[in-house]
Order: sequence, then structure tokens, then C-alpha cells
Amino acid sequence: MRKILFNSAIISALIGAFNVIGVTRKGPRDWRLILMWISWAATTAIAVGTIVKQASDKDDQLEF
Repeated sequence: MRKILFNSAIISALIGAFNVIGVTRKGPRDWRLILMWISWAATTAIAVGTIVKQASDKDDQLEF
């Protein structure tokens, strides 16, 4: 769990979430807001997928 929480990709995705939430609260509600949420979700999914892949690669290297 620490691998995921302290990874720089996840930390930047969380900071991005705060930015998107701020825009959602104060900004106009139009098609750009939907694209911002989709972009944030894709970024977060890619970050988690990368961490999972790195963890599985490390596990594969330990096997003989």
C-alpha cells in the first residue's frame, strides 16, 4: 500500500484532483469540465497501472 500512496505519480494525481475540484466549485459548468474530469481519471488510472506493473515486474525478477 505504501508503494501506491507515496509514489510521485499518485501524489501528482492527487494534486491534480484538488485543482479539478477547485475548478468544479468555482468555474463554469460546460464541456471543458467534463474533459478535465476524464483527463484526471485517465491520469490516475495510468499511474496506478504503472505502479502495479512495476510491482509485478519486481516480483517476477525475484523468482528463479
